[in-house]
Amino acid sequence: MSQDAATLREEGNHLFKSGDAQGALSCYTKALKLSGDQTEAAVLHRNRAACYLKLEDYAKAEADASKALDSDPGDIKARFRRAQALQKLGRLDQAFLDAQKCAQLEPKNKAFQELLRLLGTQIQQKVRSCGFRMARLLFFPVLQAAQNLVVLSREDAGAEQVFRNDGVKLLQKLLASHHEDIVLSALRTLVGLCTGHQSRTMAIVHELGMPQLCAVMGSGASAVSLAACHLLQVMFEALTEGMKRDIRGKDEAILPEPSRELRSMLQHLLDMMPAATVSGPGRDSAINLLVKQVPRKSLRNPDNSVTLWTVDHGLKKVLEVAGTVPELADGPPLTDNTPMSCSVLLNKLYDDLKCDSERENFNRLCEEYVQYYFSQPALESKVRAIQAVSVLLQGPSDVGNRTLELSGVMETVIAMCASENLIHQQVAVETLIHAAGKAKRASFITANGVALLKDLYKTSENDRIRVRALVGLCKLGSAGGTDFSMKQFAEGSTLKLAKQCRKWLCNDSLPATSRRWAVEGLAYLTFDADVKEDLVEDKKALNAMFELAKSEDKTVLFAVGSTLVNCTNSYDVEKPDPQLVELAKYAKQHVPEEHPKDAQSFVEKRLLKLLQAGVVSALVCMVKQESPALTDACKECIARVFLALVERQEDRGMVVAQGGGKALIPLATENTDVGKVKASQALAKITITSNPEIAFPGERIYEVVRPLVNLLHLECTLLQNFEALMALTNLAGINERLRSKIIKEKAVSKVEGYMFEEHELVRAAATECMCNLALSTEVQKLFLATGNDRLKLVVLFCGEEDERLRKAAAGTLAMLTAEQPELCARIPGTTSHWLEILQALLLSDSQDLRHRGVVIALNIMQAERDLTEKLMESEALEILSVMAKEDTDARGPISKIAQQCLEVAVRYGIIKSAEGSEEYNV
Repeated sequence: MSQDAATLREEGNHLFKSGDAQGALSCYTKALKLSGDQTEAAVLHRNRAACYLKLEDYAKAEADASKALDSDPGDIKARFRRAQALQKLGRLDQAFLDAQKCAQLEPKNKAFQELLRLLGTQIQQKVRSCGFRMARLLFFPVLQAAQNLVVLSREDAGAEQVFRNDGVKLLQKLLASHHEDIVLSALRTLVGLCTGHQSRTMAIVHELGMPQLCAVMGSGASAVSLAACHLLQVMFEALTEGMKRDIRGKDEAILPEPSRELRSMLQHLLDMMPAATVSGPGRDSAINLLVKQVPRKSLRNPDNSVTLWTVDHGLKKVLEVAGTVPELADGPPLTDNTPMSCSVLLNKLYDDLKCDSERENFNRLCEEYVQYYFSQPALESKVRAIQAVSVLLQGPSDVGNRTLELSGVMETVIAMCASENLIHQQVAVETLIHAAGKAKRASFITANGVALLKDLYKTSENDRIRVRALVGLCKLGSAGGTDFSMKQFAEGSTLKLAKQCRKWLCNDSLPATSRRWAVEGLAYLTFDADVKEDLVEDKKALNAMFELAKSEDKTVLFAVGSTLVNCTNSYDVEKPDPQLVELAKYAKQHVPEEHPKDAQSFVEKRLLKLLQAGVVSALVCMVKQESPALTDACKECIARVFLALVERQEDRGMVVAQGGGKALIPLATENTDVGKVKASQALAKITITSNPEIAFPGERIYEVVRPLVNLLHLECTLLQNFEALMALTNLAGINERLRSKIIKEKAVSKVEGYMFEEHELVRAAATECMCNLALSTEVQKLFLATGNDRLKLVVLFCGEEDERLRKAAAGTLAMLTAEQPELCARIPGTTSHWLEILQALLLSDSQDLRHRGVVIALNIMQAERDLTEKLMESEALEILSVMAKEDTDARGPISKIAQQCLEVAVRYGIIKSAEGSEEYNV
């Protein structure tokens, strides 16, 4: 874009902001003629669309917004403006689709939600004007009729109308359509009908039948499969929540127990597992639903009957999928993500078992499955058994170890590693690698498998085998972890392995699954600081790893997360007691050593290089993945990396600009306990130094409150407590709604607790937070309530030596006495030294303290004549007189407020001004 065009655009922006839409339109039009850059032209078309909207020329607004979207389909502003133009042109169905897309991209944006709501109302009115009968809906084009149903179902009244007017039968016909958009609209309508409504959900399950819904989810279309999965998720939630709530409405009072329906739905999902007619994405969706619905949400719930039922009725069906090798015949279709998803499901089921007898039953069923196939004479059956063992080793590893110890299994794995059949060899090598990570088998494989893996790596002509053998060597070579003194291989061997991993990672000719194994290798090798340094210097390898993280292959997520945790040193390291180290050396015991390149200066440089390489956008994409592969352990890795990235204040803006703030919110709520704390602390650091309204725009800012309040816990470190208090202070100073949210999260009592903390910084931060919270009437009422020492504590803090604490406490007292004058009368009852404390504030060297002190004095004097007399009889009169004479320009408002104090005393008749002078006498 030329300088003239850029100038015209800036001029147009200025004119538009000042309300001159016609002038702005002229500038943008001239700039378009001069611009030769497609990206800049798209921005100009978008801006011009805004001008046409203001000028009510909606046809041209729609045309310009469409041109902007042709260049950049992800331009959300252009899409929103086109939706507004289409609405005015009466093309409501097209406007709704655009508005819906905007709301999907930014669900918390109020403008998008409001436009959606308005369009919904308008479309409902249009449909009703035709008379609400399903037959009448068919007078619309079929796709438009389907979209109208989606709009109607968004509100409960419309959903009820659709349901009561044979809407489910029409939807059943739409589901049978071969038009993907029609099927998607039918599924979204069903979501509206089922959301939060148990009776409608049960009726729909009966009328449509789970076989049809499962068939839709099992279809080849990925978007349809995901939409059907979402519908079934909503159905599960409606039924399970309905069991927890009181029965709602007359219709629901006669319903049978929904647990039978739930088990029927689960049975159909389990039947999908080995079905050859189900697509790979459909099977993954079914596994995802089982992962979300079967295990208990909380281990405090003693009822794991659904898990026990699933194990008894479906474990072997899940193992059928786990044992499937896609390249061999007779197996159901799988995706690259299916084995990992099976591992996650098996692990979730096993972890949800409560006692040894339940776990023994799980082990027995797995052993029976493996033994059955392993005992078959056909080699293909043995491969299936070993593949199932491989999946178990990645999931419930204790179960995997037991199956590995079955007679002949380990020996067959070793033998198959030398097989001439590439598929057999690949399955065996992968099993050997997964077994190497288990402590029970690692020593055996180190002794017997290293030579085999080295031989495969050196002699195999197939890169798919070589990369897997390399990962096995990497895994065994990393047994010492970060301990610099515990190296498994000769000097330089680890660096050579890492170099080969990076080479394969960057090799686009290799399939994505093989490149994922290269990342697995780096996940183990990056325990070595030399490997970390080489990796962050290799921009091509970093870009390749980040692109894999954003790809459809979800199985790479944990490997990428682990590699980044190692590179950023965001793992937990316990520093040994120096005295114990000396004792260990004296006793000739092994003492772990830190690599010189793991020093903080090296870590900071690595963090900067990762940021420059685009690590934040990769992490954001990883968080967005809807897959069982995004396990809690994976989320914890991502949270750890984010915390390391925001450690330096100057890097936080870059993290926020690339979407890091938004990505951290779900990580702080759905994660391991450690992961929640790490993500919450990262949110706190961002909130402290960034403008929270910019870092977390719209409704998102309110989602930050709970994670911050959760850091106010005794199990968190003092640093985490301190940062949470500072972040909450910033939020509490923004508006009343945020203060109400903080209060609703029961933060006030926690903040009060930290006001008694011994650490000066924490105590001061808590008091600062209370100062901003006290702007809320609800908190002021706590100070007004009798029988507590809240006011006393604040008054006493005003007399402490710590200046930061005094400022916070004096600010709180100034605000409280201004908003609640009746508190002024209680101040003398808090301590006999209240007058000395106030005078000390007035005499302070700190202008901030003097300002707060004089405000408190004015509030007290305006509220109580008796207290004014006491003040005027003390040295306060002389202090205020001197303050009132100070240069207003130099001292700001202090002298004015001091003068106001004296004028209040004059009005009371307590003092009077000496004639011809500025002196005051009692």
